[in-house]
Amino acid sequence: IFLEKRGFEIIKRNYRRRWGEIDIICRKKKVLNFVEVKTVGKFSFGGLKPEDNMSVAKMKKFRRIASLYANARKEMINENRGYRLDLIALSKVGNDFIARHYENVG
Repeated sequence: IFLEKRGFEIIKRNYRRRWGEIDIICRKKKVLNFVEVKTVGKFSFGGLKPEDNMSVAKMKKFRRIASLYANARKEMINENRGYRLDLIALSKVGNDFIARHYENVG
C-alpha cells in the first residue's frame, strides 16, 4: 500500500528463485523497480536501523536476481525506461511503522 499510494503499480510480490528473492517488483512512470524491504523491530540490537541490514553481499545478490529477472523479460524492459533497485526501510515505533524509501540504491 505504501508504494501504491505513491503511484507505483505492483507487478509481483515475493518473487523467489533458488539464488534469491525480490520482495516487490513494481512500475512507475515506465521505470521497472525492484524493491528490497528491510524491517527492524523496536528491540533492534545496538540501535541498528533496517537499512544497516543491507550488507554488500545482500546488495550483490539483489542486483543479480534483478538483472536475471530483467534479462529474462527484455520486452518488459524495452517497453519501460530501464529498471532500478530501491530499498524500503521499516522501523517499528509503538504500534506503527515508519517507512523510508531509498531510490536507486544499486
